Amino acid sequence: MTPDPLNAVFAALADPTRRAILARLTEGDANVVELTTPFRVSQPAISRHLRVLERAGLISRNRRATARFSHLEAKPLGEATAYLARYREYWDESYERLDALLSALKEERPADPKATDPEATDASATDHHAPDRKGAHDGDDQRHG
Repeated sequence: MTPDPLNAVFAALADPTRRAILARLTEGDANVVELTTPFRVSQPAISRHLRVLERAGLISRNRRATARFSHLEAKPLGEATAYLARYREYWDESYERLDALLSALKEERPADPKATDPEATDASATDHHAPDRKGAHDGDDQRHG
């Protein structure tokens, strides 16, 4: 079974160190020593991250003299972006439907709650939260013994 390249891209992007390496490579090619500098990890650990990125197609590596440089490859990121863009369209449409529903609900409901609630306009209305003579819980209130 052939692994899905998109799965490899998202798996590689799941790690913050690898995302930081890719961000650094947007500035230009770099060797392992240059990529290790900003991190508190060993050079072999960065090399392992680079292998994951390379297997996912996110970077390529080539030799210049004695150094091996990593280069950002844009195509897999473009494919991942295209994949996510389909879901963005879905969410945009969902938000538009939600906005339409909220607008319809606002039109149905009066803006002034006093217009439909006669107690809201009566200044002498009793406080519905105050306990009655028996207490707040039909005589179960412990304060009234």
